[in-house]
Amino acid sequence: MNNNDMMEREEIFSKVLRAGRRTYFFDVRATKAEDYYLTITESKKFTNDDGSFHYKKHKIYIYKEDFAEFKEILAEMTDYIIREKGDEVISERHQKDFKKEYDDAPAIVKEVKDTPDSTESFTDIDFDDI
Repeated sequence: MNNNDMMEREEIFSKVLRAGRRTYFFDVRATKAEDYYLTITESKKFTNDDGSFHYKKHKIYIYKEDFAEFKEILAEMTDYIIREKGDEVISERHQKDFKKEYDDAPAIVKEVKDTPDSTESFTDIDFDDI
């Protein structure tokens, strides 16, 4: 298969959602058997100290046999968030007068550290590595 055939396969149908530093790509792709599936890619821009930048990308694949359940759970989760917190964005980034409820976090961390079997035995996991 030449590059043109591969490119045609890759560009079946696409949509882009730009959201601040993040961009989401929704792409319909084809399997070798010419059936379709969906990929969702999150691309996030990071700026280095020297002013240069790089992107980190995360991709998930959703196949037709999972569409109904995926759609149902996604709707359930987004409905829950809106029902519990409304659709107004609440964050430090979006509101200059935002007050963190966990300003006393160091005291909480100290309590956890003083307990046996605390986080000293916990391995720090970076989900970017998965």
